[in-house]
Amino acid sequence: MVLGALVSAGLSWTDLVGGLKRLRLNGYRLRKREVHRGALAAIKVDVIVQQGFQRPLTLAGIRKILVGSTLPGPVKERSRSVFDRLAEAEGAVHGVDPKNIHFHEVGVVDSFIDVVGGVLGCYLLNATRITSSPINVGAGSVQTSHGLLPVPGPAVAELAKEIPIYADGPRCELATPTGVALLRTLASEFGPMPAMKSTAVGYGAGDRNPDGWPNALRVFLEEESMSETRQTERMVQLEANLDDLSPQAYEYVMEQLFQVGAADVSLTPVVMKKSRPGVVLSCLATEDRTDAVLEVLFQETTTLGIRFHEVCRRVLPRRFVPVTTRSGVVRMKVAEVGAGWEKAAPEYEDCKALAKRTGHPLKTIMEEALLAYRRGLRKNRMLNERGRA
Repeated sequence: MVLGALVSAGLSWTDLVGGLKRLRLNGYRLRKREVHRGALAAIKVDVIVQQGFQRPLTLAGIRKILVGSTLPGPVKERSRSVFDRLAEAEGAVHGVDPKNIHFHEVGVVDSFIDVVGGVLGCYLLNATRITSSPINVGAGSVQTSHGLLPVPGPAVAELAKEIPIYADGPRCELATPTGVALLRTLASEFGPMPAMKSTAVGYGAGDRNPDGWPNALRVFLEEESMSETRQTERMVQLEANLDDLSPQAYEYVMEQLFQVGAADVSLTPVVMKKSRPGVVLSCLATEDRTDAVLEVLFQETTTLGIRFHEVCRRVLPRRFVPVTTRSGVVRMKVAEVGAGWEKAAPEYEDCKALAKRTGHPLKTIMEEALLAYRRGLRKNRMLNERGRA
C-alpha cells in the first residue's frame, strides 16, 4: 500500500524498479496496476515471488543482504531499523532474543521489497519530513500460523506502543507488523493532518477489498521552499495558577494533557497572593485541541479559571533518524538550523523503553545513540567526499 501510494503520488516507477535492483535480490518481479477501492482509484503494486530463500533468514542474514547491496547509505540504515523493530517486537511477543528471530523464507522477499521500497521511495522523492495520522489497526480476529489471534495481533500491538491507534471499519486486520514498523521508522509525528499546501495526492491499495470500505492508503506531498524552512505556527497558550493541588497530581495531569494533544506543558513556581507558594501551569496547543486541554485542566486540577490567548511560534524543520545501539533502536530527533548546521538529540521515550527492557543505564543509552548518530554522519561525509573525488 505504501509503494502504491508513493507511485500514485508521482514516484517514478522506473526509478523505483531500478533502485530495488541495487538490493541484489532475485526470484521476484514487480507489477503495478490500477484498481478501485470503493469509489477511489488506486495503484496496487504486486510483489510476485518466483523463488524464496532456501532457508528462513535471521536478523543477521537480513543485515548482511542490506550491507552487501549498493543502495544509498540512508536507505540501508532506515531499512535495517525497520527490520530491527520487527525482530524486537516478535522477540518481545514470543520471549525470544531478537537475534534468534527467523523470518519466513518466502514472506521475507515480500518484506524486503515492501520495506526497502518504501524507504527508497521516500528517499527518491526527497522527503525531508514525514507525518502520519493515527493508525487504523482494524478489529475482529485473524488466522495465523500461531492460531486464531485478536486484531491487532500481538506484534502490531507491541509495535504500536506510544503511538495513536484506533479501530474503525470492517472486522479484519488493517495494519500489519511490517506496515507499522515502516511507519514508525519513517514518520516523525503521529496526529492530526498538519496545515499544508499539497502538490500531489496518491492512493495505494493492498490485497484486501472489503465491501463498503475504501481500503486505501492516502499520501499527500508538499514542496518545501527555502522561505518556508522555518515554519510559523499559530498556537493557543493556556495558563492556570494553582496553590492547592497536591504535588503528586502534577505528573498525571501533564500525562493527560499530552495525551489529548498538548504540544508542550510546563510548571513554573511563583509566589501568589498572601505570600502563598504556587505553580503556574502553562500549556501550548493547536486551536483544534484547545477544548480538550481545557477539559483536562478543569477536571484534573483545582483551578476555577484558565487564561488563554493566541501566540505564534517559529519551529525548525525536523526529522527522525533511527540509529542502532547495543540496547536496540533509538530515534534521533534532528532539527535543521540552516547553513548546513543541525542539532540532534535522542528521543527520550525510546531510550527510556530500552532502559526498562534491558536494565542498561538511561544515560548510557542516550550517549550511545548520540555517538552512533555522529559516526553515521562522519561515514556519510566520507562517502560523499569519495563520490565527488
